[in-house]
Amino acid sequence: MSTLPSGTSDQALLEIVSSANITTIADVIATMQSIDALLPEDDGLKWFNRLYLMVTDDVNAKPPGGAWQSPAWLDHLDVVFAGVYFKALADFLEGRRNIPSSWSAFFEARFKTGIDRIQFALAGMNAHINHDLALARLKTDADLNVVPAPDGLEHRDYESVNQLLNNLMPPVLTMLASDALGYLAQDTSKIGRILAYWNICRARDLAWEFADHLRNLSGIANDIALNMHDSLTGALGRAILTQL
Repeated sequence: MSTLPSGTSDQALLEIVSSANITTIADVIATMQSIDALLPEDDGLKWFNRLYLMVTDDVNAKPPGGAWQSPAWLDHLDVVFAGVYFKALADFLEGRRNIPSSWSAFFEARFKTGIDRIQFALAGMNAHINHDLALARLKTDADLNVVPAPDGLEHRDYESVNQLLNNLMPPVLTMLASDALGYLAQDTSKIGRILAYWNICRARDLAWEFADHLRNLSGIANDIALNMHDSLTGALGRAILTQL
């Protein structure tokens, strides 16, 4: 069972993530907006969710050249990907035992003091990208009956998202390091340390490669690969939350 402070709004949070009917990017954004409006500032989940919301808004609004090359694939990937986050959160709030280590590391630290908002934001991104993205990509490929080529339309869009995220992350993290009046409220040198320690584009590239690796595995070999990867992701998440 999750061990959260009494009086939190987790029942309302569970209602949001368990009842959401996520079929479009607009649904994803609306759900994350509801989460953001609900959570107090002392909940570390708020800052990951806020970062994820800002990233989703930005990517949705700025396709390179005015259009994606494989929009149906990319939209479906984004919806499936967000759904994995919502399910992991619902499972944790319901006290289920099958929570990935990478997500447990983050959820269990939600109300710990002494952790900066930017650490919460990046620890959540670590769990979501390093653990979830490869699985979301495999489901998307299966749903649409696609096996993306190394330089195919899907991979080009994926890499274009990488470039957008690479440009977006530094100003977003600076925003998370500032208080409501715009004054820097946290150790901003930590931004550079985190970006050096955990690079979002590199994480996404590794997730693409890991999906291709998993595609060729089955049975116990698949389970071993997933468990090892989850353990490493969980360890990295704990390092982001405690060592930077």
